[in-house]
Amino acid sequence: MDFKITNCNNFFKIKGVLDKNNVTVFNDEFNNIFEKVNNVTISIQEIVSMDKYGVDAISKLHEEALAKNKRLSIIGFGCKELYDHFKSEIAA
Repeated sequence: MDFKITNCNNFFKIKGVLDKNNVTVFNDEFNNIFEKVNNVTISIQEIVSMDKYGVDAISKLHEEALAKNKRLSIIGFGCKELYDHFKSEIAA
């Protein structure tokens, strides 16, 4: 499945498989995003699967939002791997 990011007014929809092969597309799209806007919403509803590189990319975006005191919202019942990652960080 192809990987696709669409956006409108700081609302981004991610569709497909986020993995090692296309994580650079994700990183390029969100590079310095918090220099331009104060809040970003990402829908992961249509992510089919994600490997550790995809999870790491979203995790780093989350860390950047926290460091710069910006708002990042991740919505949708998309990817179990991402939920598991954030659940394990909260437990730790």
